Amino acid sequence: MALALYRKYRPRTFAEVIGQEHVTEPLSQALRSGRLNHAYLFSGPRGCGKTSSARILARSLNCEQGPTPEPCGTCASCRSLATDGAGSIDVIEIDAASHGGVDDARELREKAFFAPASSRFKIYVIDEAHMVSSAGFNALLKLVEEPPEYVKFIFATTEPEKVLGTIKSRTHHYPFRLIPPKTLRPYLEQLCEAEGVTVEPAVFPLVVRAGGGSARDSLSVLDQLIAGAGPEGVTYARAAALLGVTDSALIDEMCDALAAGDGAAAYATVDRVAEAGHDPRRFASDLLERLRDLIVLQQVPDAAAKGLIDGPADHVERMAAQAQRLGPGTLSRCADIVHNGLVDMRGTTAPRLLLELICARMMLPGADDTTGGLLQRLERMERRLTLGGAELPSAAAGSAPGSIIRAQISSSSSRGAVVPRMS
Repeated sequence: MALALYRKYRPRTFAEVIGQEHVTEPLSQALRSGRLNHAYLFSGPRGCGKTSSARILARSLNCEQGPTPEPCGTCASCRSLATDGAGSIDVIEIDAASHGGVDDARELREKAFFAPASSRFKIYVIDEAHMVSSAGFNALLKLVEEPPEYVKFIFATTEPEKVLGTIKSRTHHYPFRLIPPKTLRPYLEQLCEAEGVTVEPAVFPLVVRAGGGSARDSLSVLDQLIAGAGPEGVTYARAAALLGVTDSALIDEMCDALAAGDGAAAYATVDRVAEAGHDPRRFASDLLERLRDLIVLQQVPDAAAKGLIDGPADHVERMAAQAQRLGPGTLSRCADIVHNGLVDMRGTTAPRLLLELICARMMLPGADDTTGGLLQRLERMERRLTLGGAELPSAAAGSAPGSIIRAQISSSSSRGAVVPRMS
């Protein structure tokens, strides 16, 4: 039976841990210099390498060539602590979610004073440490404060603020972080190449987004897509359908409708969203992400090269064209409307109705007397004048929208042109 990707590719050394150099490098240096503490606290979001790093640290401490940041992998300790090893009696992993009571802490305290059977250190890896009760932490306090020289503690938790302060103050605290997309995507591509699986480039941004910066979650999503892939490999269409992501073509249609001020096209897109079985909430969320990307592209034309947005080259080109057609005021106002609409959608029984109302607000800046509505109306007038052939005076180039429009109106009026009415 095939092993899950997150288990098959679990890192075995600190060099294999991705996106956590701010943790792995200081730990490696401490192992080289021998300046080791008796207790460590690893904190951070799920799936970012806390437990894996705790196991690597245990291997590094008990390796026959160590303590070393690069375990040999051949000694009895390294083999027993390997991913497929039998385990070591001197490295005890405890799930605090089910063993966090005071009685469990007392039992641990009594056993800790026995010397390790065959290793250099007796190491306790306490996972989900925030689940240890206050009484349990208090029972451990004296032992964590002054343990025998052969005992090491490694606490791993997603909620460090719940760890008793007197315990935390006795540890070296290393905060783990979510893995950025520019680091996670090449890693996923490398694993797919190692697995011999063909994956369309447009699939990787979907996997990275679904994983939310967690390596384990991203590998689980990728594993699911690979398991359901056909002879052609993992395609964008199948991945989008399986992950519930809105087809990018529908997002493109909505952005084109916003740029043209075409309400009929916008409502036709909403109808296609419903006919395709997409969740209106997910469509609104995907649309908000697209508006964010367009705002970034307007301010940073080379955002794709800098890693601020992710996607295939043709997809980035389409977004660049959309960003040119939509003004910054329009994008900002539409993003605010969609964001507020998403808040209103929570728990609603008619999400499609709310999505249609969101479209109505975006299409009717004239009904909005705020600054955002005024800027969108000014940008519409600018676009109509530009499409109508009115040239911007050189003195107006780079001016504010209101100055540009006044210059255009003056130019058009001097030639007897009809000035379009603001809508």
